[in-house]
Amino acid sequence: MDKQSQTSRWALVTGASAGIGAAFARELASRGMSLVLTARRADRLDALAAEIMQHHGVGVECIAADLADPSAPEKLCAEIERRGITIDALINNAGYGLPGSFVSQPWAKHAEFIQVMMTAPCELARLLLPGMQQRGYGRIVNIASLAGLVPGSAGHTLYGASKAFLIKFSQSLALENVRHGVNVCAVCPGFTYSEFHDVTGTRGVVSKMPHWMWLSADEVARRGMDAVERGEIVYVTGRVNRAIKALFKLLPDRFALRTMQKRSKDFRNT
Repeated sequence: MDKQSQTSRWALVTGASAGIGAAFARELASRGMSLVLTARRADRLDALAAEIMQHHGVGVECIAADLADPSAPEKLCAEIERRGITIDALINNAGYGLPGSFVSQPWAKHAEFIQVMMTAPCELARLLLPGMQQRGYGRIVNIASLAGLVPGSAGHTLYGASKAFLIKFSQSLALENVRHGVNVCAVCPGFTYSEFHDVTGTRGVVSKMPHWMWLSADEVARRGMDAVERGEIVYVTGRVNRAIKALFKLLPDRFALRTMQKRSKDFRNT
């Protein structure tokens, strides 16, 4: 995606206030795309917008929204339309983890999680996709995870399941839309330097993981955008993560689950 070809194109990045979302915003801006940034924290969005406009000279609009609210995706897209903006790229990045076992959290928390991690990305794609199809150009990146490609772990019960859902959703959406000029990619990072583990309370656990297992958020964003431009449908970032995926694919299910059972405590709050 060269800078000149992206003049006047706009991208919507969810969960843009920090981590991988902020990194995607900077990466898209470096490629010449203007941005609509959304997250709950308006002050962080404004700070990121000022930084990006100063360094890259692209347009940036900020819309504070909480995707845990079922009405948020429709309201967000309506506000984008009201501002006269047409979205050509969607980065479904907003997400988090619920620590502990399934029964340690009330159902209301799980329902909010499903809304943010599964329902909102699908609804945003459904709302924005017809315009992309009509214009013959679009990019949809769903931030999934290596967790969606390996056996489920104890703790954070719905996290891997939600990421596996995004991967399957991306595959079907990609096959349906390749003839429309719309590329869809599930980007699957492994351990990434961001605030994610601080929010989920697992920083103390995962900080013991070796440094070679980690990537920066900037690297995930750069590789992810390169992957969707190439037309890749599922992209695992980093050689180590691809090796882990391949290993678990070769292992018998029973042994793979036993391995995950033993290792869950190394990266999950169980």
